[in-house]
Formats: sequence, C-alpha cells, structure tokens
Amino acid sequence: MSAAPPRRWLQPDGAPVSCREKIRVLEENWQELAETLRDAYEDAVLMGVDPAEMKRLLAELVEGLTPPGAGTP
Repeated sequence: MSAAPPRRWLQPDGAPVSCREKIRVLEENWQELAETLRDAYEDAVLMGVDPAEMKRLLAELVEGLTPPGAGTP
C-alpha cells in the first residue's frame, strides 16, 4: 500500500487546493489514515479475517462516507 499522498488535492470545481496550510493538514491526515488503515488491516488478517473480505469491508466503509452537512443516507 502506498502511503504517499496525492500529488494534487482537487476541489469540487477541479481546481487544485493551493493554500499551503491546507495542503500540510491534508498530507498529515493522509499519513495518519494510511498508518491506521494498514494497522487495522494487518490486525484483522492476523486474527483470521479473510484478507479480501477485510478489503471489501474497508472499501464499504469509505463508500459510506458523506460530505459534511449532507446528512446520513
């Protein structure tokens, strides 16, 4: 799993985020998320969860995310 953040962070209109502070926070969040995700995946597999099933569950978790203020589905 690559822990490198995206080269560009795009806004809804397709323009790149240009504020250095925002980019710094996004990159820090990305690194923390990658580490947590990797740890959770490895723990689950070591405890006997099927690797493909764990990936499916993690993808389902991401797919369920909604933008702030959008409410819950």
